Amino acid sequence: MTHWILFLAGGFSSIITFVLQVNFKQGAVRASALVGVLVGAFVLIFPNLLSPYLTENLPLVCFGASFIGMVSSKVLSNYFLIGISGMVFTFIFLNTSSYFEGFGGGLGSAACIALLVTLSFPILRKKRGISNGLIQLRDQMRSRIKNRK
Repeated sequence: MTHWILFLAGGFSSIITFVLQVNFKQGAVRASALVGVLVGAFVLIFPNLLSPYLTENLPLVCFGASFIGMVSSKVLSNYFLIGISGMVFTFIFLNTSSYFEGFGGGLGSAACIALLVTLSFPILRKKRGISNGLIQLRDQMRSRIKNRK
């Protein structure tokens, strides 16, 4: 049950950050900081409302997922995919957080990986299946050469 709460919190945190950034013109850093402060203040004000596991991990998940909401609307503007990215971040956080101990920027690295995973969904949905970057680069080079002729 606690993991489901963390998955939902990660998804909502990324969406709320994106909405604050784009719709309310708060800027990426301010929107992310606002989400982090609100969740941190909630946990500090109501420490006995949540289990000790959630009290420890909820602020980290929400603040880390808020990094995904900092994405530019030119890169990703679909609320559903931003929420999925937040859930992917939570999955990465729950399964690999021990690998990031001692490294600064572990939350940002996990958020970047989660966003890249979500951005790769259109490539995976192509009829030809999974393709790698070299094949795409080769195809783009061929089309540019063809257009020059």
